[in-house]
Amino acid sequence: MLSITGLSKHFAKVKAVDGLTLEVGRGEVFGLLGANGAGKTTTMRMLATMLTPTAGTASINGFDLRKQPEKVRASTGLLFGGDTGLYERLTARENILYFAELNDVPRGLAMERAEAFAKTFDFTSHLDKHASKLSKGTRQKVALSRAIIHEPPLMMLDEPMVGLDVSARRDVEEFILYLRGKGQTILLSDHTLSVVERLCERVAILREGVLVESGTIDELCAKYGAGSLEQVFFNMPSDQKGATGNEG
Repeated sequence: MLSITGLSKHFAKVKAVDGLTLEVGRGEVFGLLGANGAGKTTTMRMLATMLTPTAGTASINGFDLRKQPEKVRASTGLLFGGDTGLYERLTARENILYFAELNDVPRGLAMERAEAFAKTFDFTSHLDKHASKLSKGTRQKVALSRAIIHEPPLMMLDEPMVGLDVSARRDVEEFILYLRGKGQTILLSDHTLSVVERLCERVAILREGVLVESGTIDELCAKYGAGSLEQVFFNMPSDQKGATGNEG
């Protein structure tokens, strides 16, 4: 599904991502972890074709990031935490349908999917409210619905729960569990390691743009004599570890 080969992004002398190579299988929920500035967001922006790589490439659903950017865009969905980017003057339904139109989803099918998402994630009563009137949790559910309205093979979630209260975080986590149950391939970055443990099969840990570890959570716990992913970070050598964060 996702094959990253030597992917790099340099800004002048800063190597935001440096030679990243990763494989993510179809239907896998894969965690991308690291401290602020580790390169997580930059990686996702490159995969979404928002940034042009300095070197390397990636294949998403069989399409080359550099040679077939339009096919890659159609194969991916991306959601950033914090700012959902909803159009405030549009209703929840209109926000979802607008993105469906941008991704060439037939109007009738888009309306059916919007209704289905609203029912599944309990925001039907908010579908025709303007985005400016929605709670943070509902806004995030609308943003998630909008991001997957075209049923992209790869969904990228960059800190999707940041800034949300406990109830809203639970709602978003249930949304991700729903996607996982449907066999959706997901690349997830989240600074709450307990959430990553519940949702992800494997993880990769970045430090200053470089991959320092990858594997299943059980494999990493065994390697570092840890009982949890959080303990893995505590037990890693000082030149590798760092507190996870929501930037980079």
